[in-house]
Amino acid sequence: QVQLVESGAGLVQAGASLRLSCAASGLSFSNLVMGWFRQAPGKEREFVAAVSRSGDTTSYADSVKGRFTISRDNPKNTAYLQMNSLKPEDTADYYCAASWMGGLSTSRYMYKYWGQGTQVTVSS
Repeated sequence: QVQLVESGAGLVQAGASLRLSCAASGLSFSNLVMGWFRQAPGKEREFVAAVSRSGDTTSYADSVKGRFTISRDNPKNTAYLQMNSLKPEDTADYYCAASWMGGLSTSRYMYKYWGQGTQVTVSS
């Protein structure tokens, strides 16, 4: 049974930092590209960041570039999203996802497995 479980949700003020974690089980973690997406109320789910199987290549949405960092720890079967300098527009439910595809896709349709989501709220 494949499971992706996010943690690290919170309510913070603008300018603060949060780190989200995604613990994976039931799959060959090191063979999967990991991604983070987010969905704000009334909006579509959007790409945030992705990391390659080895962790040496990353990709980011323009809106988070320079503020967020995606990483992974393969022995721990865990992916992370470090979020710094948070803004109110970063408020959303954040989802981790896993893909068998080789590239760092920004399309949610390329990701087969999804977590249940974790809520991040940034106040101004």
